[in-house]
This record gives sequence, structure tokens and C-alpha cells, in this order.
Amino acid sequence: MIKKTLRGVGWFALLLLVLAGCGYARYLSFDLDNIPKPNTQISASALTLMHNAVGEKRGRILAVVSSTPKMDGGKKKAGYELSELARAYYVFTANGYEVDIASPAGGTPPVDLDKDDMEDADYAFLNDRVAQAKVSRTLRLADVDPAPYAAVYFVGGKGAMFDFNGNPDIGRIVRVVAQKGVVGAVCHGPAALAGLPELAGKRMTGFSNAEEFFLREDAAQLYSFMLQDKLGSGYSEGPLFLDHTVVDGRVVTGQNPWSTWSTAEGMITALGHTPVKRTVTDDEYSVRVIAAYYRGGMSVARAEQASVPQFDKMLVLLHALIAGMEWRLVDAFNLQRLANR
Repeated sequence: MIKKTLRGVGWFALLLLVLAGCGYARYLSFDLDNIPKPNTQISASALTLMHNAVGEKRGRILAVVSSTPKMDGGKKKAGYELSELARAYYVFTANGYEVDIASPAGGTPPVDLDKDDMEDADYAFLNDRVAQAKVSRTLRLADVDPAPYAAVYFVGGKGAMFDFNGNPDIGRIVRVVAQKGVVGAVCHGPAALAGLPELAGKRMTGFSNAEEFFLREDAAQLYSFMLQDKLGSGYSEGPLFLDHTVVDGRVVTGQNPWSTWSTAEGMITALGHTPVKRTVTDDEYSVRVIAAYYRGGMSVARAEQASVPQFDKMLVLLHALIAGMEWRLVDAFNLQRLANR
């Protein structure tokens, strides 16, 4: 999401930022052309997560995606975020849960597939015939019997802002699942949960106003409501575009796409299990380093950086660009230093 949105301003602005901070030789030292690429041909069986999958069948989880294809008068793509479905799908599957996929309209839902942000698990999902059969023939929400499900998970994507909130079938499903199981959502997915009486008083998070307005100055006109405002006084806000997941009993919500792994694993924990081990992604290591910087400055960030085997330097540089665009020039300079370990 961030990489795609910043691409238009990004590379020239990023070059100027780095040149201003450290010179052209330093820019070349980032060696951005040789950043490792994900394996586009990877199969689900090759994921460490699936190697460690439990053998027992623990139940079923319903994942819900948007059916809204366009927004802004048809000018912009909406739909659901592939990564927010794919990563959670494999967490749930590896931990012993059968995953069904539903949408308000049923059938094949519109997907927002951003190759700039995709990882091995996302490509594995695209190469997975079982997963693709499910996502190409989603259940219609009106036809879903919620009784068999141990949990329901609402996938983000801008489409969720148009067909999740106030949906009577979502309310019906949450009402049943919340009595005995776990309710989860990530990014714009918590639009499904805002205002539901069964969740009144619960602490939750979702895509923040600051994140919305950073990406689109006209966000308040694009949507009929701002998600942070709709979630009300129980909303918990984390830093821009960093992992932030809130667990309140059996309700688990994540703020943005970088919260997908922790949201899905938080749901498994809330279901009473220890999530199976998986390979931590380069993006996650980058987020840890950036979060450490904002938590304690360069010394804490350097210590965190020394503890991780690798990280995605492009994501760190993009956060440097964000800081620069907000005129936080010291942060911009320090973050580009961190990217050049």
C-alpha cells in the first residue's frame, strides 16, 4: 500500500532525500537494485509455516472480504487486500483450522493485488489451487450459517469501507461467533465491527485517520465515515504504517497491513493455542527496527538492528521518505542511516 502510493513521488524524492543527507556515493551504497525478490513460483508446502503445521483439525474460521470493486466514482480500485487474506489464511491453516471465504455478494470478489508489497506467502496463495478455488467462489454472506465457526476474520482493503459497516449479515454472524469464539479484523476490516452492540466497550484499532490523510488528502470526502472516528473512544492508535495489534478478550484487531501476521496469530492465541513457528519476514524485521527507533532513538534502533538477521532496507527508506514529507528531517536522516547498515 505505502510503496504503491509513494511510487509517484517516491523515487525522485527519495533520491533527493538521500542526496541531501549523505551524498550520491551513499545512495549508491544502498544497492537497491539487488534487494532480494520474493519467490513468485513458491508453493504453500514450501512455507516454513506449513512445514510446522499441526496435524489435528481444530475447527473452522470464516474469512470475509469485500465485494466493492471501485470507489471515487469508479476512478479508483477498491476490493480487498490480497496480503491481508493470504497471510492470515496460512496462519489459520497451519494452526489446524479449515478456512472458508465469504463476501457480501458471493462469487469472485475484486482483489487489490500490490506486487510492491507481496511476500512469499502472498505468491504461495496465488499458486495454491485449493485457496484460489475458495477465493474465486466465495460464499454469499446471506447464506452463511455462523454456528460452525470458531472465529470470523474481516479482511481489510478499501472496499470494506463501503460494504462492511452496517451490513445485517455481518451483524448476524458476529452476534453468534462472539458468544463462543474469536472475532478479528485488520486495517479497514474493523469497519465491520464499528457500532455492533455485542462489541460495545471493546478496545479496537484499525486504519488511523493519520494514515488515511497521509495517503489521500480527500479521505474524508472519499468515505462516508473515518474508521478511527467510527470505532469511537475505544480506538487505540499506533505509529503510522507500523505493526499495532490490540487484543481485548476474544476480539483481535490490527491497524494496518503490517499488522496482519500479529492479528492472525493473536486470534490463534485467543482461541487457546500457541501459534506454530514461521519464518519472520524482512518487512517485519524492518518494522521492528523502525519501531525501536521511535521508541528509544538511534541507540535502541541499532541494538534491535543488530539482533535481526536481515531487513527490508526499502521499507526503512520509505519511512525515511514519510518523515521527510512531514518535515521531520532529523528522523528522515536517521532512518536512511539505519537503512544503510
